[in-house]
Amino acid sequence: MIKNIKIIGYGSCTPSNVVTNHDLSEIIDTTDEWISKRTGIKERRISKGESTSSLAIAAAKKALNVAGITAAELDLIIVATSTPDCFFPSTGCIVQSEIGAINATSFDLAGACTGFVYATDVAIQYLKTGRFKRALVIGAEVMSKIIDWNDRGTAILFGDGAGAIVITTTDEKKITEVYTKSDGTKSEVLKLPAVPIIDMYDNVKVIDRSIMTMNGQEVFKFACNVIIETIDELISKSNIKLEDVDYIVLHQANSRIIEYVSNKVNINIEKFFMNLDKYGNTSAASIPIALDEMYGKNMLKSGQKLMLIGFGGGLTWGGILLEL
Repeated sequence: MIKNIKIIGYGSCTPSNVVTNHDLSEIIDTTDEWISKRTGIKERRISKGESTSSLAIAAAKKALNVAGITAAELDLIIVATSTPDCFFPSTGCIVQSEIGAINATSFDLAGACTGFVYATDVAIQYLKTGRFKRALVIGAEVMSKIIDWNDRGTAILFGDGAGAIVITTTDEKKITEVYTKSDGTKSEVLKLPAVPIIDMYDNVKVIDRSIMTMNGQEVFKFACNVIIETIDELISKSNIKLEDVDYIVLHQANSRIIEYVSNKVNINIEKFFMNLDKYGNTSAASIPIALDEMYGKNMLKSGQKLMLIGFGGGLTWGGILLEL
């Protein structure tokens, strides 16, 4: 029997170090006005020693506390990240060890800024089939370690942080629809190289760190198109009207993208939750950080319908329509 699912816990953690647009203007050629006008970002949190796993662990503990369950009751942990501390062990296994989730299958998933949507989709499928009952899904990133701080096009955009949700099966009748896509032919538009291939006979002593590259204009056009596509697909699959959706939580990349989509689908922009002014683009962490902030503001109520929509490198995109 196919199960329904619901979210029972929310959590997040961001570094205490706040870097404002003014701070950035002292190291690169930019201004607060230039950044604010083009992105909506005013500040971001940048790690001073916090790792991807430490942020993920803190977010996980908060989500478990809200859910009112112990880590030992978890069956599954998935961490969406493009900036893990290690290739292996996975961040998921590090989290599992530190929180004491002794019964959980744990692994990472790399979907760039769409990672949290992909990871939540995977967890939903496990729960719906009855394989597992409770899952912890985390989006966690330390984007600052892959940024070229001399590149104005990317340095102004990104921040660090982690967010988490706990989902469980339920006998309640709940809407859960998922739509995901990818287009690998456009992989060069947004890219982060991994460890280079090294000839064992070259005796290489130093490996440069990987730096993310992005074609901002192409990403902007791509994002606007696929968000609208995802909204249309989720509405079509669910047989509800768009006006029945209480909130649309987009990946927090750029306020101009959100404004464009709001106008294009003719939905009041107040339905699009935004907090990127404080955190910037935290990649896979942006949606769960937003959800935890909404929970903390008492914005989330039982029976509400939410759309969670991500888009990012791959290129990848997708969304989840769910009922709280």
